[in-house]
Amino acid sequence: MTVYVIARMTIHDRDAYNKYDEGFMETFEPFGGTILSVDEAPTVLQGEWTATRSILLEFPSKDVAMAWMTSPAYQEVAKHRLAGSTGEAILVNAFTGIPGQAST
Repeated sequence: MTVYVIARMTIHDRDAYNKYDEGFMETFEPFGGTILSVDEAPTVLQGEWTATRSILLEFPSKDVAMAWMTSPAYQEVAKHRLAGSTGEAILVNAFTGIPGQAST
């Protein structure tokens, strides 16, 4: 089942975060993911949005997403993300049901 990684980051050290950006694709491409959005100026529809970057990634399955996230190559480049930003990320399943019904 397709899954999505939704993340928002507040970048506080652009130089460190840029090192993450530079190494990201090399770790991401082998896992067959798709970058659906990277946005530093999203339109806020409700509430407050204080993050400086939002990210939406797609993977063919939870197993693939977790394999990427825990891979030694990604963990190495993620050190720069952790040094340059704070943030939150979640993994969600694609909706495959009927509106109003849970999709599990």
